[in-house]
Amino acid sequence: MTKTTAAITAVGSYIPDFVLSNALLETMVDTNDEWITTRTGIKERRLLKDKDKGTSYLAIQAAKDLIEKKQLDPSEIDLVLIATATPDLAVASTAAYVASNIGATNAFSYDLQAACSSFLYGMSTASAYIESGRYKKVLLIGADKMSSIIDYTDRATCIIFGDGAGAVLFEPNTEGYGYQDEYLRTDGVGRDFLRIEAGGSLLPASEETVKNKQHYVYQDGKTVFKFAVSNMADAAAKIMERNKLTHDDVNWLVPHQANKRIIDATANRMDLAPEKVMMNIEHYGNTTSATLPLLLADYEQQLKKGDSLVFAAFGGGFTWGASYLTWAYDPS
Repeated sequence: MTKTTAAITAVGSYIPDFVLSNALLETMVDTNDEWITTRTGIKERRLLKDKDKGTSYLAIQAAKDLIEKKQLDPSEIDLVLIATATPDLAVASTAAYVASNIGATNAFSYDLQAACSSFLYGMSTASAYIESGRYKKVLLIGADKMSSIIDYTDRATCIIFGDGAGAVLFEPNTEGYGYQDEYLRTDGVGRDFLRIEAGGSLLPASEETVKNKQHYVYQDGKTVFKFAVSNMADAAAKIMERNKLTHDDVNWLVPHQANKRIIDATANRMDLAPEKVMMNIEHYGNTTSATLPLLLADYEQQLKKGDSLVFAAFGGGFTWGASYLTWAYDPS
């Protein structure tokens, strides 16, 4: 019996028009282009400025881009997963709203939250559904409106994050291409170092929490960087070791775009040449759940059927891991 694997068969993306450059940030907080670029590799990031539009808008646009490129009938989609740290509403499912708006009338849907690892974990979930044989078309969207939870007077966080969305379609494959392996981890100690203090059940919103700016992202940069550098690189190395992959076997590293130094450390641990490392952090910053699918969209025309891709991410919680996937189609 031929084994069924879960393969990515289409990608889509969306980034907002407004560009928040380092030069513009210099007028907002005590920072400068050289300081930001040297420490993060970021030159600019995109923001969704319309206050009436949330993460769902970004996700819908990315999904529509995929649907148009794939010439896909959205009613054929079985499941819509939204990987996000910034849902439109605290209780109502953002994925349900997105599914309805793209015409996925026969799909069920839900949100998945693991901070910057959300999309990586979502790949595991989508693949499991496909490999089980229960569903044939799973739409996984990574989307975040990070500007909605960033304090633009805090130079430690406002220089890092941007808004955006990327989408992939998982379908069954019997040629051996697609999702091959994963190494996913968590450590609860991380919530002390990267979090939003208020707005959850532990500390509900109040006049005091708003006044104290406790609804914005807080990050202990040095501690998060230390954990991210070691764990993201370790996970990528582990996935190579388990699958007996050498640097010659890996065509692409698809790394979470949090910091260029973290990306470089991961690539060095894998002994990969720079031309094998996908990177767009210079233009988008850290779009959290959207970084991995945005990379796939930006590099889609360079990908070839059979290419070996290693994905790696690290996020708040702490959450992190790596996965191994072989590409299933040639560029159109």
